[in-house]
Amino acid sequence: MLFTEPRFLFLFLPVLLGLYFVTFSREHGAYGNWLLLIASVLFYAAGGGWFTLLMLASIAFNYVMAIAVDRAHGTPAARARLAAAVAINLVVLGVFKYANFFADNVNGLLGALDVPPVHAPRVLLPIGISFFTFHAISYVIDVSRRDAVAQKSPVHAALYLLLFPQLIAGPIIRYRDIADQLARRRVSLDGFAYGVQRFVVGLGKKVLIANVVAGPADRIFAMPADQVSAAHAWLGLACYTLQIYFDFSGYSDMAIGLGRMFGFRFPENFRWPYIANSVQGFWRRWHMSLSTWFRDYLYIPLGGNRVSVGRQYRNLVAVFFLCGLWHGASWNFVIWGLWHGAFLVIERLVQSPNHPTTQSPNRPILSWPIWPHIYTMLVVMIGWVFFRADTLTDAIAFLKALAGLTDAAPSPYTVQWYLTPELWLALLAGALGSAPWVPALAERVSRSKTPGVAWSASLAGVTALVAILVASVMQMAARTYNPFIYFRF
Repeated sequence: MLFTEPRFLFLFLPVLLGLYFVTFSREHGAYGNWLLLIASVLFYAAGGGWFTLLMLASIAFNYVMAIAVDRAHGTPAARARLAAAVAINLVVLGVFKYANFFADNVNGLLGALDVPPVHAPRVLLPIGISFFTFHAISYVIDVSRRDAVAQKSPVHAALYLLLFPQLIAGPIIRYRDIADQLARRRVSLDGFAYGVQRFVVGLGKKVLIANVVAGPADRIFAMPADQVSAAHAWLGLACYTLQIYFDFSGYSDMAIGLGRMFGFRFPENFRWPYIANSVQGFWRRWHMSLSTWFRDYLYIPLGGNRVSVGRQYRNLVAVFFLCGLWHGASWNFVIWGLWHGAFLVIERLVQSPNHPTTQSPNRPILSWPIWPHIYTMLVVMIGWVFFRADTLTDAIAFLKALAGLTDAAPSPYTVQWYLTPELWLALLAGALGSAPWVPALAERVSRSKTPGVAWSASLAGVTALVAILVASVMQMAARTYNPFIYFRF
């Protein structure tokens, strides 16, 4: 079930909110947890089907293993149980996500050796398996590290792993950050209003920007390679660069907003990544819950910054190799991860601690040099080619078109054909929305002591939210194209 479809917006969510607040209490505990757990199972089953049983089995397994690890803390048995829990989680993820990839590569190798291929059944990918597997692994590891106490309530443990706002595409939430909220939470009027605001903004990002630029991006990436001119390639890449950001950050906004409506506070997942002026800065701002997961559960256990410089570089590349593989069972994703890992190593080699690209992500945008920002965006956008292209051959052909190294044949779909007024508006909104201009303006207005300014700004904000909601609903009614990119991971 998508956040952007009518049955969620006008049936599932209103009914759930009505039942959640039927007690007229701002404090929520056992009743709210049972209700959200049942709703989350129904939410996943609407799209996951029989894979819901797999998720429930995963929840039961990790619930039992976390308690077992906790009880044996400090003994060899605890380490053995932790290793078994992590291994089984990874095996399940590997079977469902990478079995086809492994079989295809084995058959490719056998074909090169003139050996008949192995006929293996195709394995379907459960929705959101990467996210709930990483949630489960972090939970058991945190219990082992004593960063969290094993949850004795099966309802609380299940709700942590199954809570529907973040179930399919994150953010990846640490159990220790939400444990107290599972026991009891309070929904204030201001908190609920903030949740609605975040949800509407996320809905607008997805429907009014991501979905609009997705059409040209998909068509251009699907064009025959000999028809893709440099202008086509750069337009398609610009559209995809905006699509993936507004699609995923829009989902994260909606997830955070939904959580606040029910009294939960989820961590931020994006912080204006396209204003970064280094690849390192980009990863401090992009999908932050995933990057910190890899940092805390892989990079630091490998030695982090405590080992020699050479091993640090090796560990960085290894982490981003796995980060690419986590996103999908394809060599394109592996190359995308290695691409970013390589530039992180290069930046560490050439930058001094006082270099502007290594400074705080909170540095004002207007004080940044332009060239590091251009460099970063070029690295990120070239990386998106591997992320978006279906095959490595397609990616290389697209990169050649970007560089103007192909003599494109005439195409019935010229660049001007794609540049409709709707697309121009979405590109403009995407360019403005990729930087924190609006929040900066809102903060300045809120500090104004001019009479009536704050009230007028508040009215303008409410009007803008209503306009975004109405426009989003109209777009949803007019379009059938409505996927979330990260659902496939």
